[in-house]
Amino acid sequence: MNKLFAVFVFVGVPFVLIGAFLNWPKMIMFFLCCVGIIGLSGYIGRATESLAIVSGPRVGGLLNATFGNAVELIISIFTLKAGMVGIVLASLTGSVLGNLLLVLGLSFFAGGIKFKRQKFSMHSARYNSGLLIFAVIVAFVIPEVFSMTMNPEKTLNLSIGIAIILIALYLAGLFFKLVTHRGVFSSTDEPETEPEVPEWTKGKSILILLLATVVVAFVSEQLVHTFEMLGAKFGWTELFIGVIIVAIVGNAAEHVSAITMAVKNKMEVSVEIAVGSTLQVAMFVAPVLVLVSLFMPQTMALVFTWPELVAMVTAALLVINVSSDGESNWFEGLLLFAAYIIMGIGFYLL
Repeated sequence: MNKLFAVFVFVGVPFVLIGAFLNWPKMIMFFLCCVGIIGLSGYIGRATESLAIVSGPRVGGLLNATFGNAVELIISIFTLKAGMVGIVLASLTGSVLGNLLLVLGLSFFAGGIKFKRQKFSMHSARYNSGLLIFAVIVAFVIPEVFSMTMNPEKTLNLSIGIAIILIALYLAGLFFKLVTHRGVFSSTDEPETEPEVPEWTKGKSILILLLATVVVAFVSEQLVHTFEMLGAKFGWTELFIGVIIVAIVGNAAEHVSAITMAVKNKMEVSVEIAVGSTLQVAMFVAPVLVLVSLFMPQTMALVFTWPELVAMVTAALLVINVSSDGESNWFEGLLLFAAYIIMGIGFYLL
């Protein structure tokens, strides 16, 4: 797998650079950009895995989520710059659905095939459940309900207020989980394994993370230029492009890292990557994009369509239900994955 990611990087990135200067066809550029981003995500995953070994499971999971979402944040900023607000909102929906249903589902399934039953911290599960309800149901549904009787200016002001509150609460949550109540979230159910040696040193891992993020910024800008072509050629709506295509490509780092950790029976890290990334998207990435849009040609209010809201609420409630006992198996993973496929079909046919 590592060799495949290396091939993706050394094939995708240089050809994206060449194609950008030679104005290659958009379809070729889309394919090369996806290959490049997925390859770079692989390096991000390997670097964060090395840091996770040094820093511990929760800090490691937070690093995975942060740098994985950095890719999506960069793609979204360039998409906002291009005025494609619908795709940005849809990509946020896709990220929530992808992490909760696709990534967590495949992690439960892949890990469950190898291990009959896998455990993770119930304290973390309860903590994440509360935040999922707040972030998805309160922070996303409330703006839609109130905006029905508001003009666009008031809706934007409401979104700005909610964005500031979400960012403050997200930072407070990190302080709560990693500092003041760190001991409460220490899992006693994590299986004992032999100490691992990180693939890369801490310094090398950080350097690779930074370099990969910079290169992703360039490739993401080229990717955004292909979205209109995709819609025209395949008849895909902005909603489908954002929910499925952008979300999967932008979150490839979490996909690979979470599944890899589950296969290694490190469910604490795997769950932290998938659910932690969802919370980071809902409570940090989305609010930041609302504030960034104030400096763009077109502002973005935190208002989703009803199909997006129903899908996100359903995904959150389903994950809360299957993860509340602190255990997972392959059938629960298959359940989550099936829900993602059903929703994907629905968004395709809209």
